[in-house]
Amino acid sequence: MALIVQKYGGSSVADPEKIKNVAQRVIKTKQAGNDVVVVVSAMGKTTDKLIELAKQITPLPSDREMDRLLATGEHQSIALLSMAIHHFNEKAISLSGAQIGLITDTAHTKAKIKEIKGIELIKGYCKEGNIVVVAGFQGVTETQAVATLGRGGSDSTAVALAAVLKADECEIYSDVDGIYSADPRVVPKARKWNYIGYDEMLSMAKLGSKVLYLRSVALAKRYNVAIHSRSTFTQGEGTRVMAENRIKEEGKMEEALVRGVTHDRNVAKMTIVGIPDRPGIAARVFETVAEKNVNLNLVIQSISGSKEVTDISFTFPRTDLPKIVDPMEKLVKELGGQGLIYDSDYAAVSVVGLGIVDTPGVSARMFRCLANLGVNIAMIGTSDLTITCIIKENEVEKTARALHSEFGLDSD
Repeated sequence: MALIVQKYGGSSVADPEKIKNVAQRVIKTKQAGNDVVVVVSAMGKTTDKLIELAKQITPLPSDREMDRLLATGEHQSIALLSMAIHHFNEKAISLSGAQIGLITDTAHTKAKIKEIKGIELIKGYCKEGNIVVVAGFQGVTETQAVATLGRGGSDSTAVALAAVLKADECEIYSDVDGIYSADPRVVPKARKWNYIGYDEMLSMAKLGSKVLYLRSVALAKRYNVAIHSRSTFTQGEGTRVMAENRIKEEGKMEEALVRGVTHDRNVAKMTIVGIPDRPGIAARVFETVAEKNVNLNLVIQSISGSKEVTDISFTFPRTDLPKIVDPMEKLVKELGGQGLIYDSDYAAVSVVGLGIVDTPGVSARMFRCLANLGVNIAMIGTSDLTITCIIKENEVEKTARALHSEFGLDSD
C-alpha cells in the first residue's frame, strides 16, 4: 500500500461543486489501494477577502492577529471537503495545522516550518481507513500562537508532510496541468515539460513562475521529495519535479539550453543616493531591510567616485514597499546620504536553464532581443542558472514573448 500526499489549491476548492470533484478524485486514489493525506488551501479568493476585511478595520493590522484571521479560511475548506468525502461514503477526518503539531518559527505571516510532531496521529487515522484532510498554510509557534506560512504555504505543508511521512508521491494539484516554459496566459506558444530538475524549478519559482512556490521546491530538494504538478480538472499526466541525476538515470532529459522564460510584476526598485563609501554602510542598509522581514532580489552598488560616496540600488517585492520607506528615509538622513529614490513600476523578466551563464552568447542574445524591442534595462542580475533584467512593468509581456521565441521555446 502506497502513501500519497495530495494538495489542492484554492481554485480547486472554490465552490461546492469543485469540492465534490476533489472529494471524488481523492476517493479514487484511496480506492486504488493507497493511504491518502490531503492538504487543502482556502476556497477561491477567501484569503484575499479576509485581508480586505482586516484592512477595513485598520490599514496596518497586527501580523499575529492577521494569522489568526487568515487561518480560518483553511478551516472551512477541510471541514467541507471531509463532509463531501463522507457524502460519497468514505471515511475522512479533518485536522488543523495545530492538531498535526506543525510547529513554526515566530515570523508571523511568513513563518517557516520547524517540525511536525503529529506523524503518529496521522498514521493512526490512516490505519483506521480515514482519508486525512489537513489545513495547509498554517501551524503554531512553540507558544501555540497561530502562524501562517505566506503565499504558497499549502504547497510547503504538503511537501513537509510528504517528507516526514516518507510518502511515495507528493501530488500538487492546481488549475494548471504542469510546468511550462513560460506563463501560457502571456506566451500562448509555451510548451509543457514532462520532467524538470529541482534547481531549474527553484530558479523559475524564485523569478516569477507561480505554479509551484519557492519554499516548497526548496523543501522538496532538501528532503528529496519528488513532486508531481497536475491539474485538478483533467486526468492527464503533469510535470514531475525531481533531482536532475534521477531524471538522467531514467532517460527523461528534454534537451533545451534555456528551459524557461519567467516574469514577475511584483517588483519595486529603491536607490540610496550618495551615501558614504566605507566599511559597514552596506551592512547598516540591509540590516534595516531585514528588520522589516523584506527579501531582496537584486543588489547593485555603483563604483566609488572621487567624492568617496556611492549609490546602492536593490529590488524587492512591491507589496513590501510601505514597510521600508520610512525606515530607509531615516537611515539615509542618519548616514548623511543625498537622497532616496523608489519606484514600484517595475517587473523582472528572466531566462532560466542549467549552465546558461557559462554558455557564450546567451547574455548577448538576451540583451540584443530587448534592444530590438526598444526595452530599456534598469538592472541586470545573473546566477549559474539565470539571467534577469529589471524593466518597466508595461513592457514585460512583449519581452517575455520575444525571449521565448529567441531561445527556440515556442511549441509547434
